[in-house]
Amino acid sequence: MNAITSTVQAAALPAASPADLPNARKFLIFGVMAFGQFMALIDIQIVAASLNDIQAGLSAAPEEISWIQTGYLIAELVMIPFSAFLSQALSTRWLFVASAALFTAASALCGAAWDIESMILFRAIQGFVGGAMVPLVFATGFVLFSGPQRAMIPAILGMVSVLAPTLGPTVGGWLTDALGWRWIFYINLLPGIAITMLAAALIRVDRPNLAMLKRIDYTHFASMALFLGALQYALEEGPRREWFSEPAIAIAAWISAVAFALFLERSLHSDAPIVRVSPFRRPTFVFACTFNFVIGFGLYASTYLIPVFLGQVRDFTSLQIGGTVFVTGIAQIASTAIAARLSQRVDPRKTITVGLVLFATSLWLTSFIEPEWGFEAFLLPQALRGFAVMLCIVPSVGMALSGFDATELRYASSLFNLMRNLGGAVGIAIANTWLQDQARIHVARFGETLGEGGRQATEAVAMLAARIGEYVTDPVLAQLMARAQFGQLVGREAMTLAFGEVFRIMSWIFVAALVMVPFCRPIMNAPPVKPSAEKA
Repeated sequence: MNAITSTVQAAALPAASPADLPNARKFLIFGVMAFGQFMALIDIQIVAASLNDIQAGLSAAPEEISWIQTGYLIAELVMIPFSAFLSQALSTRWLFVASAALFTAASALCGAAWDIESMILFRAIQGFVGGAMVPLVFATGFVLFSGPQRAMIPAILGMVSVLAPTLGPTVGGWLTDALGWRWIFYINLLPGIAITMLAAALIRVDRPNLAMLKRIDYTHFASMALFLGALQYALEEGPRREWFSEPAIAIAAWISAVAFALFLERSLHSDAPIVRVSPFRRPTFVFACTFNFVIGFGLYASTYLIPVFLGQVRDFTSLQIGGTVFVTGIAQIASTAIAARLSQRVDPRKTITVGLVLFATSLWLTSFIEPEWGFEAFLLPQALRGFAVMLCIVPSVGMALSGFDATELRYASSLFNLMRNLGGAVGIAIANTWLQDQARIHVARFGETLGEGGRQATEAVAMLAARIGEYVTDPVLAQLMARAQFGQLVGREAMTLAFGEVFRIMSWIFVAALVMVPFCRPIMNAPPVKPSAEKA
């Protein structure tokens, strides 16, 4: 009995250094965690193509259905920075196991939801517990590997980070058409159970420090939750409610600002801070986070805008949209190995410069969008953007996370991933606002032009009415239908021009980001990550 107890206790302890584990064991641990990260990230957008079906199935109002995504994003945003503290207190192993197990349980509850309120609650739980898996994988990868092997970590995880949200609408649309919307959640059950069991059996990289749980700074946690939650709410709802003209948005913005000030005060002066901002003392980390924010802005905004165009202007189905945007994911996969190889041989500033230029070029090409654009027209810009995003992400991850010890690496990973999500939230909100504003401007310009050349507009409507009159006997009805069709045509052209303006502005943002590149001082040939001193 004593021999068995000793064996179990020995198995529970980590190796002297995680980097000393056999390569096969390290890759297996990393693979399990990366798959868990993929599962959490794909669920951000897996509901995007199925919201109408969910709305009908739960008898939800149109203004309620958007909270299925908003609730998930708010909760995930809060957990990402909190995960660094929890991973020290519970250990990487048990936090990841708990995250995977609870994510699986929350997925089952989402699939069984009986009304919109229960769905929003379960989605928020799903986002909160799943958010821990994302930064844990980045930190663990840098702890496990060094040298050329470590160079592959940013490439693989970068690919997962951008590929999963891209695949989400396609997978969700296919499952909804084939099996029903509840299966977009039930599909997580078997993989989630497998990941939970494998993580419990394999992950041994650090030890828990349960004493940390007794000295949680609840004020710090509450201020962080209010800051991120209110900010995400304002960004999600602002474009739909005309921003600060709506009292709820103004209140949320003020709450977020005040909570952010308190969060910073606690980060700097608390005896046991939930989030340490010490990684920002390194200028290179600051620049890398800024790059990640810009990348998140462009990645999430473009991933959002193209399906909206295809749905609203081209009237594509969810499967047609998924088949069109899938090109970006293929290009990301193709560029992963290239980006990883360049990260070992080329100054990361050169790689990220090429990536930013190509990303800006892809957005500029998309700015010439026309109402008839479909798969063939989007092929080159999307492939170029998918290829470019890996050249941006891989060097920025390397610059951000190299040179930290294990404890600080957790916080650096959390903050770095948070910046990409914040960039995405800001990007979607601002792009949505720009789109609405530009559409109104172009509609007004069309009105002015048609007013000045009123005869041509009248003749065009008369021609349409004449054609419709061949099928409709009532001339008044034919005239009304002609005017409605002409108005739709004007609105379609105005919306297309608005999309072009937004993509053009976004391309200039990436050009502006190039100014920061010369100021980065990356840590070349970073040594292996030192184990944390905070062990029980």
